[in-house]
Amino acid sequence: MKVLVINGSPKGKDSITFQTVRFLQRKFPKDDFEIIHAGAQIALWERDMSSLKEAVESARIILFAYPVYTFMAPSQLHRFITRMKEQDIDFSGKYALQITTSKRFYDVTAHRYIEENCKDMGMRVLRGFSADMNDLLTKEGQLQVITYWNYVKHIIEQEASPFEEETDDTPFNQKNGKHRIIIVTDCSEKNERLRRMIIDFRKAFPYESHVVNLRKFAFRGGCMGCFHCASDGECVYKDGFDELLRGKIQRADSIVYAFSIKDHSMGTVFKTYDDRQFCNGHRTVTMGKPTAYLIDGEFSQEKNLQMILEARSQVGGNFLAGIATNEGVGADSTKTCADKLAYALTHRIRVNRNFYGVGGMKIFRDLIFEMQGMMRADHKFYKAHHLYDFPQKKAGTILFMKLVGLLLRMPQSRAQMQAKMTEGMLAPYERVIRGKQLGD
Repeated sequence: MKVLVINGSPKGKDSITFQTVRFLQRKFPKDDFEIIHAGAQIALWERDMSSLKEAVESARIILFAYPVYTFMAPSQLHRFITRMKEQDIDFSGKYALQITTSKRFYDVTAHRYIEENCKDMGMRVLRGFSADMNDLLTKEGQLQVITYWNYVKHIIEQEASPFEEETDDTPFNQKNGKHRIIIVTDCSEKNERLRRMIIDFRKAFPYESHVVNLRKFAFRGGCMGCFHCASDGECVYKDGFDELLRGKIQRADSIVYAFSIKDHSMGTVFKTYDDRQFCNGHRTVTMGKPTAYLIDGEFSQEKNLQMILEARSQVGGNFLAGIATNEGVGADSTKTCADKLAYALTHRIRVNRNFYGVGGMKIFRDLIFEMQGMMRADHKFYKAHHLYDFPQKKAGTILFMKLVGLLLRMPQSRAQMQAKMTEGMLAPYERVIRGKQLGD
């Protein structure tokens, strides 16, 4: 697979982000990576973009790799994208991806910037990969980027294969029982469009699926914010919602949500369902389980709802495998969504957290630690899952940074350190790329 990498870092080949690209080159030798150091060589590219057309025409994937600078991509990459859009180049049908490194502070806005510009150029945008600057130095981080690349290749290969009409007449409850999912919906009897989406999804999905229709559940009311559940997780209402949620829905390997857009939201019934889940407090009890959405309506126009769905998956630790809508062109079909979710389940894909996930969990972490006396169930959960990851505990790192800061304040050592700093920063990544930390 031919990949055109547009390296947007002003540091060029010495960029920390670019080391992830080098890592992928080594792990996927059959993929052909062509590199453009757009950020470091922007002055040259501004004068002459003639070689870009041939590079784009031969590529199947356009991969943007860059560090996040103040909410967005670096200014050098901005300038390159502006020049890209001025060229007489056909980008339509190319897959657009991005890999970023940062401390995940508003990486989401940087990703949106790239996505929107790629859509302007007619590219097919796939979800990008957001990493912490040091993720590649850990085994978990290395496995995450390998999993991401395999997932991307699977999606592209599936979309390239000819569509086969669904002919499987096997009843839903007789499908492969290796995984079991729950489809939570508020579909009314008159909502034929949403009902059709659910049926089509279940036909295409290879594993066992069951439907929970919230309209058939007799909620006694919405969450009252009484904190009755704060200590032991038991809701003040005795309508059986706890049993439905914990005994059936959360026991599934994955939860799929199916709804029609109402008043720029999932609707009143779903909001009641969401609020009543506060009986779980701030405990991410379904983390690690992928999720998907079946949406009836013009989801592409609902920017706030898009953010909500991504953020709830991120904070919950649920890989967002797919979102199917019935908008038509440019939207995932129910078959595509079913395939993505099945792949995520089979390969145990975990969420790669961005600003929403990291920022949200840090807020909850601090809140629960402060209120542990009242929110005892949450406190116990956070301790058990090692979610109290306070930076104050990293005494060695703090001491080392103080030493570096002291040396940088000394004129005689500053010049020597700056000359060696890039080499020192890249050294551990070189060991990873050469396979010293992760076996082949």
